[in-house]
Amino acid sequence: MNVLSRRRVVAGAVALAAAATLSITSCSSIDDSAAAGTTSSTGQFPRTVDHFRGSTEIPAAPQRIVALDNSFTDAVLLLEAPLVGYVDYREPGLPDYLGTTRDEYAADAKSVGKVSSASLEQIAALQPDLIISAEVRDGKNYEQLSAIAPTIFTETTGPTWKDNIRLVGKALGKEELAEQKIGAYEERAASVGAEINGTASNPVISVVRFAGEPTARLYRTTSFSGIVLADAGLARPQSQGPDPADPDNIMQAVSPELISEAEADVIIVSTWQDPAGKSAEAAKPFLESPLWQTLKGRKVDVDDARWMTPVSVQGAHLILDDLSDTFGVDKHSG
Repeated sequence: MNVLSRRRVVAGAVALAAAATLSITSCSSIDDSAAAGTTSSTGQFPRTVDHFRGSTEIPAAPQRIVALDNSFTDAVLLLEAPLVGYVDYREPGLPDYLGTTRDEYAADAKSVGKVSSASLEQIAALQPDLIISAEVRDGKNYEQLSAIAPTIFTETTGPTWKDNIRLVGKALGKEELAEQKIGAYEERAASVGAEINGTASNPVISVVRFAGEPTARLYRTTSFSGIVLADAGLARPQSQGPDPADPDNIMQAVSPELISEAEADVIIVSTWQDPAGKSAEAAKPFLESPLWQTLKGRKVDVDDARWMTPVSVQGAHLILDDLSDTFGVDKHSG
């Protein structure tokens, strides 16, 4: 079986009313390559943070933060900062995997709508002193958001999750804490992966997802789960390496006739649990196919809400937990 070399992948009235609440300086020259900004040393304010849409001045350490993607919600709580607003993704409310940080840093936090359809009115009503989002989520609303409070944008979410955490750290004056949290996760990933490779003889791991489409998704090393597996030093099938035609592509869609490309020593199977049950129905042509039955790898069903939803350090730790259980090794979570 061919094995991919291990790699680290690494509106107007609302705006006017909100602008009277908080005056800011934002928006200068756009740097399309900026994934994370530059700023002064840790903890010092005021500070100017460079980000995808320009530069934003943050006058004081943020105490009322609104995060408009679940990955940014996770990042704010990871960095032990006060969250007052968030967006719902799939299920309403803050997810259980965030644990006690919900009570410690988001006890009074309120939903301002769903991902990509957040309410400007609800955001303004929270009187935030920092708004965090991404171009792919709220690009059309950047000017309105900036009129409400200092706003920083990443270009995207997903594969850039580590740099996104670093950008949030810069906006919060918590650069060192961001590096500590990322470093602790990477150290754990390396430990878990080394034990898996030692006990299971360097297994090749495939990630297959059924998401309500007529195709199955084979997640590449450039995806969130793929980055976690790479951080653990775990091998992947050739079919799940980077897309040579599009380095930003995180998955390969295959028909039931090509499901053999999911072959590996261990095949992680994730199914989106949509309320209408479309994913389970769409998975049937694959799961009932003779080709699926001929796959030799050990198939392991995982919780889609753990592997695909929380694109964050917290989510990465959940994947490491599941990998430890799958291979019967120490979780290295002490």
